[in-house]
Amino acid sequence: MLRMIVIGVLGGVIVWGGLNTGMEWTNRSEFCMSCHEMTIPFEELKKTVHYKNRSGTTVQCADCHVASSKTPTDYVFKSVQKIMAARDVVGHIQGTVDTPEKFEAYRLTMAKRVWERMKDRDSKECRNCHDFKTMDPEKQKDRSVVKHEGAIEDGKTCIDCHKGIAHKPVHQLLEQEEAAKAAKKES
Repeated sequence: MLRMIVIGVLGGVIVWGGLNTGMEWTNRSEFCMSCHEMTIPFEELKKTVHYKNRSGTTVQCADCHVASSKTPTDYVFKSVQKIMAARDVVGHIQGTVDTPEKFEAYRLTMAKRVWERMKDRDSKECRNCHDFKTMDPEKQKDRSVVKHEGAIEDGKTCIDCHKGIAHKPVHQLLEQEEAAKAAKKES
């Protein structure tokens, strides 16, 4: 009986450790960019304050797209996100996003999917580094202080105001799409 318990515990540690190692290995930006079309958003990220800044911190792909705080429920979410990322691999294989032109044509669809997920999780990916409770209003611009106070009062989450913060802005495409929907409803 003791032997079975020891084998079970060791087997569990090996399986869990293997899964976690695989999860972390695939969270590297180098892994993400192994599909060449992902170099497009990575090059955009490299031009933002999230990649290079005065504090010396650098955000990688997984920090926003697969972020977690290491709780068991977050581990499950992280696993689901890995499965969902398979869509990008399928898109790569099928040729949906395999050229810069196709990537641009599909960009808004991908962005909306990420924004929706982040909103559903109360921008937990952002809050791993940024939190209203730890923000120093003395170091923010007056406009930012007012906006953040309003966001707290209105129950907004980061992604409500900060879409496109690390990649090419697609707000105009979103606005055009919403205007077209509104025009269609009116007619």
